[in-house]
Amino acid sequence: MTCGMAQYKYAIDPSFATKAIHTGAKPEQWTNNEIVPPIVLSTTFKQLGPGQDKLLWLENPTNPMMDVVDVPTISKVVKDRNEKIIIVVDNTFQTSFFQRPLELGADISVHSLTKYLNGHSDVVMGATITNNGTINSRIQFVQNACGAVPSPFDCFLVTRSLKTLQVRMREHMTNGLAVGQFLETHPMVIKVLHPGLPSHPDHALALRQWSGCSGMLSFYIRGSFEQSKVFFSSLKLFSLAISLGGYESLVDLPARMTHAAMPLDEQLAVGITDTLIRLSVGLENVNDLIEDLKQALNEAAVTLENKK
Repeated sequence: MTCGMAQYKYAIDPSFATKAIHTGAKPEQWTNNEIVPPIVLSTTFKQLGPGQDKLLWLENPTNPMMDVVDVPTISKVVKDRNEKIIIVVDNTFQTSFFQRPLELGADISVHSLTKYLNGHSDVVMGATITNNGTINSRIQFVQNACGAVPSPFDCFLVTRSLKTLQVRMREHMTNGLAVGQFLETHPMVIKVLHPGLPSHPDHALALRQWSGCSGMLSFYIRGSFEQSKVFFSSLKLFSLAISLGGYESLVDLPARMTHAAMPLDEQLAVGITDTLIRLSVGLENVNDLIEDLKQALNEAAVTLENKK
């Protein structure tokens, strides 16, 4: 897929939509050949035996700095050292539509289904995916032993949402890139962190590993926490909230919200400041989103100018 002028190495799976609609949903596997998978209410399942130990955990891209991790290289180095080490990639930001970690050398791909895969901000749920039979058996045992299973209705909602994942992710990418390109032109913005933009230091790496990019990006504004507060209070379409990946656009101040638990020195060491803003760009009209960001940035600029 082309993101602006960028050409990604991995092509979008042409059958992605078909797989999302039909994989694991064959009516013949159910007692009454249901087209929509039936809900099972049991919270207890028979176990086949007792269990044991779980690894290298990667987040790609990282949150909120949007650094791109070289999964193939890291996987090779780790496996050469010890092939028993399990490599896990958090694929929440990219989803399986734009990144396929198991093809890049990872053993497990994990998702917060709460985010893009559900996409409607109405489910709290996660998923662990592997193509390794041994690892899969161990995960199933832990799931059964701990009872860590989502509700049937939540499963139903996520299964429903997967049917539209392709269309939603294409639009998230288009809107996110357009917003990032706009932000790079605004005088109140110091720097934009979006791997889909040529200005990102890991842009070439993103092109080699992905088939596109989601609606996630971060950027620094001029000033201090005071300007950030004015920016947030001036927004009309973006909601200040901790989450991402829904159809609605959200904005977050990582230093005081998602990453508030990090000690201040650790925040500063990785670049998380009171002027670093994270966006989850939704599915609204992109021109409306840009206008909202523009007027909020202009309001913040006024307060900065008055301070001089």
